[in-house]
Amino acid sequence: MKKLLLAALLCASPLAALPARADALPLREQARLVDQLTAERLNTLLPGLMQRSCIDMWILVSREYNEDPVLRTLLPAEWLSARRRTILVFTRDPASGQVEKLAIARYNVGSAIKAAWDMQRFPKQWDALAELVRSRKPGRIGINTSATFGHADGLDHTDYKELMAALPAAYRGKVVSAEALAVGWLETRTPRELALYPQLVADTHKIIEQGFSAQVITPGATTTEDVVWWFREKIRAMGYETWFHPTVTIQRAGAASGNVIQPGDLLHVDIGISTLRLHTDVQQHAYVARPGETAVPAGILAAFSQANRLQDIVLAQFQEGRSGNQVLAAALAQAKAEGIKPTIYSHPIGYHGHGAGPAIGMWDMQGGVPGSGDARLRPSTAYSIELNIEAELPEWQKPVRIMLEEDAWFDGKAVQYFDGRQRQPFLISK
Repeated sequence: MKKLLLAALLCASPLAALPARADALPLREQARLVDQLTAERLNTLLPGLMQRSCIDMWILVSREYNEDPVLRTLLPAEWLSARRRTILVFTRDPASGQVEKLAIARYNVGSAIKAAWDMQRFPKQWDALAELVRSRKPGRIGINTSATFGHADGLDHTDYKELMAALPAAYRGKVVSAEALAVGWLETRTPRELALYPQLVADTHKIIEQGFSAQVITPGATTTEDVVWWFREKIRAMGYETWFHPTVTIQRAGAASGNVIQPGDLLHVDIGISTLRLHTDVQQHAYVARPGETAVPAGILAAFSQANRLQDIVLAQFQEGRSGNQVLAAALAQAKAEGIKPTIYSHPIGYHGHGAGPAIGMWDMQGGVPGSGDARLRPSTAYSIELNIEAELPEWQKPVRIMLEEDAWFDGKAVQYFDGRQRQPFLISK
């Protein structure tokens, strides 16, 4: 079954149906797939991204245990860190459009990036880089510096100083920020990566559904921390990792106190898993039935319906070339016109849980996000549609907040959820 699944993943088209499974691929098969995906990205994505960004040569430098976030995505799966100082150089040939992929390193960086350091001729690593620059004669040299995106600001101060000192004088003035290239590399998903995502999100949903059930929760005894650690153990048992510690919170009638889960509580979870260098990020709810209750109360369902409507409003504002701030402003205006009390804080997802690309609000920046909110929407990108609404709950005599987050992808025309979305809270009952 594992081999059949791997074969399906290797040739799948975007959002193709995949065989059902209950855990992650074995580590060896994960590594093989990661390396194939990286090689494919270098061959199919990088040339166009360099052309779009007007970068002729891209230089990435990292030392062991202080890896540039972008360089980390380029290392072979068997490398858990850079080796000593690792220098990667990508040079685009304007005639052929192809990209030469070299490492000023002692050995190849996997099978996709070849070593190009003649240590007999150039005992010093920086001298070897300088000679490569002279021989390739790039017009614009991109380095990873950015005031807006931490993901694209991975060149540390020491390596920057040594790089600039080593470059031939004629090329120092050609050095520019590679922010647009780095963000493009991080945010863009290939068809095969998109084909992986539905199963990853489905597994995240399955973990939540099991955790928010009577299998795990005994009202009056189980605490929110018990459920959080159950989630952590479950993620590990399935062969996944998590990129942040999950949270489980309670809303209830009256004054909320204590973390012991009680009948009548509305539970919320924020959780994400990581595998194959991809991340999920999901928030959902569950209601703990009171004795005799067989359904979620109508007031909570009505509030939930508003949150679903806000999701629809946000997705309808996605247009290629729009900025995150434009999507935010239009969605907020539409929601408020419909009588919804919205807060929107959606974000890219992929190589990072909070990925590079256009920020669509932050919980404390509903007027727009300077910098990252000005980034433009591009096709083949993935997002966590994260938001909440506040609605009055008459039976509680106070407001309730419905906080939802579901993962989706944008093809340049429309947004599709990878594995659907939650339309009402799970019901936890005996």
